[in-house]
Amino acid sequence: MSGHSYDAENYWKANLRLIFGSLIIWALVSYGFAILLRPMLAGIPVGGTDLGFWFAQQGSILTFIVLIFHYAWRMNKIDEKFGVHEE
Repeated sequence: MSGHSYDAENYWKANLRLIFGSLIIWALVSYGFAILLRPMLAGIPVGGTDLGFWFAQQGSILTFIVLIFHYAWRMNKIDEKFGVHEE
């Protein structure tokens, strides 16, 4: 295996790890907290409503926005590490 294909393979492994990690967090917040765990979170008040409802209405959207910025920041770091960053 040449050095270039080895770097490309590790680059895509790092990229996929970041993607799957982001998807797991997003699914946990949007589906887990907002739907599956909502009865457990119903007793915790946040802003005049319960925490489960907050996750369903605002928490999952805010988490998604944070994940977008985190993904862009981490991909820039991964690009620099493997030498494929933009000048």
